[in-house]
Amino acid sequence: MIKIKVPATSANVGVGFDCLGLAVSYYSTITFDKSSEHLVITGSPKEFQNEDNLVYQAFVKGCSFLDKPVPNVQIDIETNVPVARGLGSSSICVVAGLKAASVWYDDAISVDQLLVLATEMEGHPDNVTPAILGGLCVSFLDDQNQPQVIQYHVSDKLHFVAMIPDYEVSTHAARKVLPTSMSYADAIHQVSHCAAMTKALEIGDSHMIHVACDDRMHEPYRAQLIPDYSQAKNIIEQLGGTMYISGSGSTMMAITADEKDADQIAANAKAAFPRWNVRKMAVDSTGVVSEVSERGKVLHR
Repeated sequence: MIKIKVPATSANVGVGFDCLGLAVSYYSTITFDKSSEHLVITGSPKEFQNEDNLVYQAFVKGCSFLDKPVPNVQIDIETNVPVARGLGSSSICVVAGLKAASVWYDDAISVDQLLVLATEMEGHPDNVTPAILGGLCVSFLDDQNQPQVIQYHVSDKLHFVAMIPDYEVSTHAARKVLPTSMSYADAIHQVSHCAAMTKALEIGDSHMIHVACDDRMHEPYRAQLIPDYSQAKNIIEQLGGTMYISGSGSTMMAITADEKDADQIAANAKAAFPRWNVRKMAVDSTGVVSEVSERGKVLHR
């Protein structure tokens, strides 16, 4: 049996639209095992227990890349990461399926190849990259449409709180609401603030994080799709934290350098939004991991 553990991801991190992504300590575990039937999927809604399942499609893509037969497989999906909330749920599926195919055939897919295949499936690298590598990643596609990645360390001084509403924001709607152009002044603002943000996260400078996290590309528009955006931001900023929309939403992420403030932000958010999932999180620095076992005995990780 192959067990794949993939972290959720928080893309954009405010000013890094479509290029910054952060792996966080919120996980999905997906197991793959031999089966007497062509395909058995458990743990997902019934309408996704078929060949259209994204995990299975990624598994098939991995096998095809290796020019290996697609085996009969049983897939069990154990996840609390909700869909359409800006936490990389589709990237989790893609990375898990590809990694499982690699492990099934003796780790035959390299990390670089995994990045390319995952980006091909997802269409952009900002979520799949941290899901594979962990930590904070800046990624883009070069002239050959190949993903290029720089990893950053994130200071241990920082604490994150995810405020996950009980409603979705579709990626399509979040894209549709964006303007089609921006001024040079806004572009300069965005580039300078993104560069400052990566360094501020690296050294744990909460003041610079707050100053740098002033987005002009997507948050002012996507905030309109999140009815509770202003109230959530007020809860966070009252305690000196910084908030950004995770991915395309609806999740909003708080950053603070004070653990007590993180606890209070979480408590206040739970009181204000009792139906939401509010979670303290750390940065996941490992990315996707695998474990192979047989009859309950772990053979290798």
